[in-house]
Amino acid sequence: MPTSIITTEDLREFKMELLDDIKKLLTKQATGKLKRYLKSSEVMDLLQVSPGTLQNLRINGTLPYTKVGGIIYYDAEEIQNIMTANRVQHGSNSK
Repeated sequence: MPTSIITTEDLREFKMELLDDIKKLLTKQATGKLKRYLKSSEVMDLLQVSPGTLQNLRINGTLPYTKVGGIIYYDAEEIQNIMTANRVQHGSNSK
């Protein structure tokens, strides 16, 4: 396997590309152009969970869903609300 040398300029270029991609995503989110309904595979990628964990979230009622013709859809806004509602914040002076 050939060896590649990564320069600081390569890293700067990568950083700028990454920032541009993040800005595009944030712009899409702000304008409401992100998908409203996500399929199971998209939710698994988003939450970094396995198929079994996603199924458990459905079964125990944590994650609401809609089933249409055998395909399960999740409302992206509901997922965001659940994530916000379950946020754990530790006090700044807790030890």
